[in-house]
Amino acid sequence: MAGEEPIISGMAGRYASALFDLAQSSGAVDAVGADLARFEALVAESADLARLVRSPVFSSEEQTKAIIAVLERAGIGGLAANFLKLAAQNRRLFAVHDMIRAYKGLVARARGETSAEVVVAQPLSDSHLATLKDALRSATGKDVALDVKVDPGLIGGLTVKIGSRMIDASLKTKLQSIKIAMKEVG
Repeated sequence: MAGEEPIISGMAGRYASALFDLAQSSGAVDAVGADLARFEALVAESADLARLVRSPVFSSEEQTKAIIAVLERAGIGGLAANFLKLAAQNRRLFAVHDMIRAYKGLVARARGETSAEVVVAQPLSDSHLATLKDALRSATGKDVALDVKVDPGLIGGLTVKIGSRMIDASLKTKLQSIKIAMKEVG
């Protein structure tokens, strides 16, 4: 289908596909997803961990040692821990965010869901999230998993990206359109 996301490819896609196959065969898809989400949250919270993950300066041994310590401290084990250790050993930690995103995409596809990236100016209440999910479900005909990010720079409104389609209903974009229109008139 034209609106679907492309088949996951590249290095991150290969790692994610292998992890998904292992998780599916061992019945641990949700557990692996939860552990990966917890790891992503740790990276987002710690500048030092983010630097370790992204920097090519650290050797494979240094990254692996540090990742093992972080995983033990966070209580992340099983397939997700082995996956993250393997990524560190193979010097692929820099791509772990893309691998996790690809894994989430594979899980969603297997469940007949689609995912939407939503950027809002302020955090949404539970009722607003439910309303947005319902609207997207009726528009796509599928259950929609939301990946919500907050960007105060939008001023108001939101942007929604599903596959290759993007809806920009942000106040920032509307103001820029007015500004351009005023320049053309003047």
